[in-house]
Formats: sequence, C-alpha cells, structure tokens
Amino acid sequence: MFAIIRLRGEVNLRPEIKSTLEMLRMHRVNHCIVVPEDEHFRGMIQKVKDYVAWGKIDDQSLAMLLERRGRLAGNLRLTEDFLKEKTAYRSFAELAAALNSGATSLKDLGIKPIFRLHPARKGLKTIKKTAQQGGDLGFRADLADLIKKMR
Repeated sequence: MFAIIRLRGEVNLRPEIKSTLEMLRMHRVNHCIVVPEDEHFRGMIQKVKDYVAWGKIDDQSLAMLLERRGRLAGNLRLTEDFLKEKTAYRSFAELAAALNSGATSLKDLGIKPIFRLHPARKGLKTIKKTAQQGGDLGFRADLADLIKKMR
C-alpha cells in the first residue's frame, strides 16, 4: 500500500491538480491517505507529486496511524474494543498486516481512509524541493520517519 501526505496548500494551484487532490480526498494540508498500489493511483500520484510526499507504508507505521489517528463514522476514535467486537482482528498490528496484504480494506471495516496528522515535529526541511534534492516532496523511501514526525 501507498501512504500519501499532503504538504503544500492551495495558493496558485492549477485546476487539474486541485481536482486530482479532491479525487484523492486530500482537502487539507497534513492529511494522509492510504491507497492500494495500482496503476490508477500511481497516475494520480504522479500528477500531484509536487504537492505531496508518498511512499510504501510498512505494517508498523500503518498500525501506529490506525491506533493514533484512525476514525470511524461520526468522528469516533478507532479502538481495540471496536476491532475485537466488530471485526475479525484482535489488534492494530493484525489489521495493518491484513490491509497491507490486501486481505481487507478500510472501507469494508467502516474506517475513514483519511488520517489527520499534526504538523511535523521540528519542522520539515523544505516543501519546494523533492526528497532526492534534499526536501520533503515526492517519493520517499523513508516515509515512516515522516509519519513518525507527524504522528
């Protein structure tokens, strides 16, 4: 699965990029979504790569996101009690492993696909350069570090 974090705002945003961000349900800065790895989402990511940070998410980071930032319908927190009562999973780690393997999806479980994160602790390097140039945008192999900073 891919995690995508929006880092830049809407000022001077081209309409086609704005519509792509809306299709991805990324309406605000510091929102994170988790999407499957397929060619449709890859194309959308390629279009908005100058406004987001993205990369593969590991089970541990996904479990942390679900535990700290996971929400249900009605803006209720996602808890282990809900997992034990309403799903076949007993912990956030089990759920994260099932999501990463494709055995289930957030929509099937009634979990919102958007995670509202804090601004990065100790700040970002720059939102004008890609990760390969020393900034924070674009593909990141170490996305877990950014998610941990924004937990």
